[in-house]
Amino acid sequence: MFASYFFDDMFSTISYLFEDPARTQLGWDAAGYGLYASGYSVLCVFGGLVICGMLLDKWGVRVTGSIFVGMMAAGAATVLYAITAGFPPERSLRIAYVGCMFFGLGSEIAGTAVTRSIAKWFRHGPMALAMGLQLAIARLGTALALVLSPRLVVENSGHVYTLAETARPAVFGLGLMAAGLILWALFVAMDARFDKGAEILRSAQDDSRKVGDDGKDAFRFADVVGILKNGNFWLVSLLCVLFYSSIIAFKKFAGAILIPRFAIPAETAGWMVSMLPFATVVFAPLFGLLVDRRGQGTRWMVLGSLLALAAHLLLTFAPQGIPFFGYLAMVLLGFGYSLVPAALWPSVPKIVPEKVLGTTFALVYWVQNLGLLAFKMLAGGILGRTGAADARSGAFAVELMFSGLCVAAVGIALLFARAAQRHPELQLDTPNKL
Repeated sequence: MFASYFFDDMFSTISYLFEDPARTQLGWDAAGYGLYASGYSVLCVFGGLVICGMLLDKWGVRVTGSIFVGMMAAGAATVLYAITAGFPPERSLRIAYVGCMFFGLGSEIAGTAVTRSIAKWFRHGPMALAMGLQLAIARLGTALALVLSPRLVVENSGHVYTLAETARPAVFGLGLMAAGLILWALFVAMDARFDKGAEILRSAQDDSRKVGDDGKDAFRFADVVGILKNGNFWLVSLLCVLFYSSIIAFKKFAGAILIPRFAIPAETAGWMVSMLPFATVVFAPLFGLLVDRRGQGTRWMVLGSLLALAAHLLLTFAPQGIPFFGYLAMVLLGFGYSLVPAALWPSVPKIVPEKVLGTTFALVYWVQNLGLLAFKMLAGGILGRTGAADARSGAFAVELMFSGLCVAAVGIALLFARAAQRHPELQLDTPNKL
């Protein structure tokens, strides 16, 4: 997941390259880059994520996960090929778009498999802490991308970037992906040993029945209808899509927003936005431990959404050209980016049966990707219309959109907190066992 996050965010802090097609031999503009970035969500949105989530419950983590980890790596290789092959801009964009589609579906299912595995390994233990630690490691990949990419592609206002220069982050990312394949193989072996140990334990307790072996506990496609009728599922999904869109779509265009707003160079913008993943590296595990010990998960979701709103209001209305406000916004956004996921993801296993957990996670990611697809394209379209000549107004308009998303996220988080009070049997605000 570290490699996946790096590859997904490798162009975030150098997105200014695409404001003017003449700046690179690749020839993409901001709208084209927005289209490429939105490709991550296309297959996820149009059924792939839901179907594959059901396969995850039918075939298990190891088989399904291995298929889609391979798809993720193949998609990344396709993107690199598109960037370096020397095709005309429209053709290179089409090929990269296809590669990003396969990379996105593979990455989302791999992430679903990882989350499903953690829920299995830590269902009766410190689940929020474990998910926080996994998230911290993965977001180190984002942090590395945000800091390293401006160093791999050095800003030069009078320079036309070659294909090789533009592709440097993708080359590095594909190398990480190769290492990730080796680590996935090690994980598969560990998970098989875990299941074998659990089976021996059940046998020792004279309980050899496995979940899913009979008609009562086996996953059925009709179970999807039950998930979709679950009101708490929709609250989690809507909070997920609104909150993550305000951060993930923002990161995709961070350079094009922060540079004109605060009059800073690209490398400084890279360090500024890297505070988001660096904050989660430290605080996501700590907040996960807090949720495990103290509970009150839905209240932490409300607080995290409020912090994200405050951050985007600063990015929208803070005085022009003063970097301090950019750093302050990143601090607030970093805290929110740690709080909400630390409480949100461990709540999912509490609202659905374990046999449909993989499908449920996939459905949540599906709704999330609907929003990411739309808001990445919308942000790219806004910046594309204003162009480099009026970058400040484009950044202001995009930030208005992100602020609106955060207002809606706060409202959904409050509704979820109210649902937790009405249904104490779900134990959404109850501490987890350590």
